[in-house]
Amino acid sequence: MKLKDSVAIITGSSSGIGAAIARLFAEHGCHVVINYSNNEDGARAVAADCEKLGVKTLVMRADVAEDADCRALVDATLDQLGRVDILVNNAGTTKFCDQSNLDGLDKQDFLDLYAVNTVGAFQMTRAAEKALRANGSGHIINMASIAGLAGIGSSIAYAASKGALVTMTRSLARVMGPEVRVNAVCPGFVQGEWLKKGLGEEKYEALLEKTKAGSPLHDTASPETVADVCLGLIIGGDLTTGETILIDGGAHLGMAPVRR
Repeated sequence: MKLKDSVAIITGSSSGIGAAIARLFAEHGCHVVINYSNNEDGARAVAADCEKLGVKTLVMRADVAEDADCRALVDATLDQLGRVDILVNNAGTTKFCDQSNLDGLDKQDFLDLYAVNTVGAFQMTRAAEKALRANGSGHIINMASIAGLAGIGSSIAYAASKGALVTMTRSLARVMGPEVRVNAVCPGFVQGEWLKKGLGEEKYEALLEKTKAGSPLHDTASPETVADVCLGLIIGGDLTTGETILIDGGAHLGMAPVRR
């Protein structure tokens, strides 16, 4: 699939991984929809960067946990950009809670995380289905996590929601072919402000060094390296669907067997 003059909706793209994906796709001539929930300034800054590369952008607030917002985002894309070729379900949230602290989570925490991380991806997919099928070569990328494969991460609720997203990726891949390919990417530790803010700087730096030391490649992911993998799936994965790609420098090789 060629990216030039395609249209991609990237949820949660005002910063971090989503912003990196938008900028990289724009470098390849793809028109991009920058979605945000709270960070309008960040979204507009990303859009400005993309427009400098000669592509069209649409900046729109939408909460993927709300089905009406998902449908409005797709409708606005079709109205202003005319098509949808790519959907990157990147919007995500978590609650930082040590996994040994079972009392630190309640029912509402699970519901809140699933609403964005799992249900949100489904609602965006459903809203965009007809448009993606119409082009005959649509692609969906779900932003999962090594947490969903290995049961690690910021909280049990987060790991569970990302595990559900991996399973949903396989289900969607079965029913959306041959017109649409559906894959998931699973970053490990991702360097950046989001994780640093959630963990605190001291814990973040300690975990970063520990993760690097324990991985065969002695490195961890950045938003840009995750974006590179997403690009590869779009332009080079014509026969790849229902797959889960780990981006962790091989850190999973030192864990209990990780099933995909």
